[in-house]
Amino acid sequence: MIFHNRDLDLDPNKDDLPLRANTNHMLVRHYVLDLTVHFQRKVIGGSIVLFLEPGVVSSKQGEAGSISNTPVQNLSQVSSKHDVSSPITPEPNKVRPPEEPSHLCGGNDVSSVLWGDESEDFTLVLDCCDLTVSKVEELDVTTVDDLKKLDVDQQHANTDHPSSSLVQRVVSMPSVCWRLQHELYVQCSRSPTVHNAQPLRFHTDQWSLQIRKEGVCAPHDFPRAVRICYETKLTGGSVRWTKDQDGRCCVYTMGSPINNRALFPCQEPPVAMSTWQARVRAPCDYTVLMSGKNQAFPKPAETGFLQWEYYVTMPMPASTFTIAVGQWLEAGVKHPNFEVEKTDKPYDKEPSPIITLFSLDNDDQQYVCSHMDYPCRFMVSAARAQAVIPHRVFAPPCHLQKANDMVLPLLPLCLTAAHSVLGVHPFSRLDVLIVPSGFSSLGMASPHIVFLSQSVLTGERNLCGARLCHEIAHSWFGLAIGARDWTEEWISEGFATYLEDVFWSHVQKLGCREAEEQRWLKALLRWRRLSDELQNSEEELQVLRPNKENTGEVSESGASVVKHALNPEKPFMQVHYLKGYFLLKFLADQVGEEKFLDFFKVFVGKFHGQLILSQVSLSCTRALCSFSPNAKVAFGRHLRILASVSISPSFHQLLSPEQLVLLLEFLLEEPMLSLSTLRLLETTYNLQAQDAEVKHRWCELAVKHKHTAAYRDVEQFLIHDQAMGVYLYGELMVQEDARQQALARRCLSIIKDDMDQSACSVVEEMIL
Repeated sequence: MIFHNRDLDLDPNKDDLPLRANTNHMLVRHYVLDLTVHFQRKVIGGSIVLFLEPGVVSSKQGEAGSISNTPVQNLSQVSSKHDVSSPITPEPNKVRPPEEPSHLCGGNDVSSVLWGDESEDFTLVLDCCDLTVSKVEELDVTTVDDLKKLDVDQQHANTDHPSSSLVQRVVSMPSVCWRLQHELYVQCSRSPTVHNAQPLRFHTDQWSLQIRKEGVCAPHDFPRAVRICYETKLTGGSVRWTKDQDGRCCVYTMGSPINNRALFPCQEPPVAMSTWQARVRAPCDYTVLMSGKNQAFPKPAETGFLQWEYYVTMPMPASTFTIAVGQWLEAGVKHPNFEVEKTDKPYDKEPSPIITLFSLDNDDQQYVCSHMDYPCRFMVSAARAQAVIPHRVFAPPCHLQKANDMVLPLLPLCLTAAHSVLGVHPFSRLDVLIVPSGFSSLGMASPHIVFLSQSVLTGERNLCGARLCHEIAHSWFGLAIGARDWTEEWISEGFATYLEDVFWSHVQKLGCREAEEQRWLKALLRWRRLSDELQNSEEELQVLRPNKENTGEVSESGASVVKHALNPEKPFMQVHYLKGYFLLKFLADQVGEEKFLDFFKVFVGKFHGQLILSQVSLSCTRALCSFSPNAKVAFGRHLRILASVSISPSFHQLLSPEQLVLLLEFLLEEPMLSLSTLRLLETTYNLQAQDAEVKHRWCELAVKHKHTAAYRDVEQFLIHDQAMGVYLYGELMVQEDARQQALARRCLSIIKDDMDQSACSVVEEMIL
């Protein structure tokens, strides 16, 4: 991962990721983004408007550690004048990133003064990295006529801060009025700046954007609607500018350790749950996919551009915001569908609180959710009965046929299986995108969209289906229910790994015995993987709760750190997946799977829309297990039986991909294998045509036994299965064989420019 202009006291390979946002002082309730994607310059530029609400702590300042003590390097005083007719997004030829970060243009006036924590003024701190901020403005929402009509009874009136009162009225609107609320947010985002007011001053350091208004000493007096004009930098780690498998430019958020702070200024801590709307312009031949609730249709924008609009109504952490812009094609569709989006009926002149997305029948009214108010699918009987939500699959042209033949038919089966186990889908639709080859994982789930690696498209459907089930499981565990402390990722990954097997056996329609055998086989493979990882990784990276008794705690301002988040090896470790999985498997064996899955459904019903800590899930499962105190776990016995059965030669024509992986892993433990044995193995099981998991083990065998005839397979794997090949480079180097080391260096040179930055840094350390 590349970070620009690092602070000298932070080692990106060892230190924790700082979360600077002072969320206890001020919360962002809603974002309105207005952005343009410029592929020639490789930047995303425009504006973001933040709608704010004072937090739980009333303080002049944030935590001392969250405010920079360094002199100002880029402080701007902006003009209070604003041309309402001008576009929110700066024109490309008018946005010129400065040569030095200490001189940013902000309106007509520029000044440079010292910026320190000795100021009595309240400081709004946002998480921000590698962004060029040109100006920060306070918006005058009193100019929005529809907004003023909302407060005719003057219950939110504040003569000293009329704009703040009106913004508070909007953010406090009930969820049944979300359409009206979103329309008002958009109108407010286009407001002019406050006339003759003290300008907003700002300062950026490596990890934050800090904003002050002179004379404002408390959060309650700070502006509630703030517009930030900015551009991303090519060095920013939140988005990846690359080429797809057909050599065409694209950009996407790839699950960076720094999350979205290099895409837009935001509040990164999970507790800062907010909604958003986005208007994104991209060249006409590009498709914009986002983690939005709606299925967006492009509208004409300026010459050569189309405009895509997305939104969400469920408050979620800013890290879940996802975007992918490329020349993707939709599977199962002969021609791209560029119809103009159908608009809703216009709002009444007199806004009414009865405007709603759906009506609640008697059954719906009896369902009570525990989360904050938002339009929740769990409360709608029609949603509870919907086994398959609307879905689409996108891919570059070279993978469109595979996406159509494999992914598209599997999706409804996986969605149905998930619904049969957990009930209502938390999100109303799902897009799946086959991402560029440099993607460093087999999959990544975000609200309404899943990224899949091209590695799942080879061999039989097992790997693709299991990965789809895993990512779909994240809709409940990881998204609808999130971890309040990011270090507790086992809450999402452990649950998703366990449910992956449950969903997939449902899709396969396996009998009870077959399903049990398959799950124990997968348990054996995971146990072997976990044992290997525990022996070959840093002990401090293996702990499920590195913050121990301090898990979930933050500073007075709300600032905190994510331990080990910047360690480049951490994204490639599976210890949190596997330890969490085995914990849940142990509990399921205690009470029986049927009862355990019934508990999952109840757990989801109670905690969806909320953030939890380990204590919550463990206390619930402890109560469940207390009903079966005498249950025993026959883990070792099952694994021994499966190990002996799975590699029986008489079943070589019937081996599943998982059994074949186990066979190859056992062969990897043999000190010597003859050339004839390797050739027979290759031809008997047609290893080049197997899925990526099998091919990975085959490549390891070829490297270990210096099977030069298979070096071509190794090269193809490293180039086309980058999500899985990182540590294969180490095996090529450790043999101290000149030909193998040359192969490793050649492969890296071929893919380096398109490779994930974290993966590249790990591989370079192995090779150099």
